Amino acid sequence: MADTTGTANPEHLDAATGVHGEDGVRRRDFINIAAVSFAGVGTVAVIYPLVSQMAPSADVLAESTTEIDVGAIEPGQAIKAVFRKQPLFVRRLTPAEVSAANDVVLGELRDPASLGDRTKEGHGDMLVTMGVCTHLGCVPLGAAEGENKGEYGGYFCPCHGSHYDTAGRIRKGPAPTNLLVPEYEFTSDTVIQVG
Repeated sequence: MADTTGTANPEHLDAATGVHGEDGVRRRDFINIAAVSFAGVGTVAVIYPLVSQMAPSADVLAESTTEIDVGAIEPGQAIKAVFRKQPLFVRRLTPAEVSAANDVVLGELRDPASLGDRTKEGHGDMLVTMGVCTHLGCVPLGAAEGENKGEYGGYFCPCHGSHYDTAGRIRKGPAPTNLLVPEYEFTSDTVIQVG
């Protein structure tokens, strides 16, 4: 019968051979590290394609900015363009429209904003807005010649009766906010880059 009163230290005992090791590293530790590393590489291999497929496609990146030549727009005239597959209105205001927009008491507006807040410095007569009604996303009238511009001479959404003034601010109807002014800058005196 074997004597079981020995004082072997199990922390330094090699699991495969039963021999005491000096450094305390066992084969099992290596297998654990290898398994965790393999699982990490497998996780990255599975998750990377799922995350990368959410990146914008090449056609979306191509439409992320739009350049518009505004040199030919006469005072009182507006044009429609497309920005990120949505309508964009660019309007050159007449001096009378600029004056009327500046004379509005901001406290009377549902979404207070001055004309200066909605245009670029030095280009106060050039208004750039998204052509999407802020009520339910309809396209307002007023950018093309002969279209109904509403009671305030700006834009009119016939779907639910929202009226915008010449600065694209909501004045009457169910729309909660002004027409959105996208990020844009003048790259020259006659060219704007939207986006």
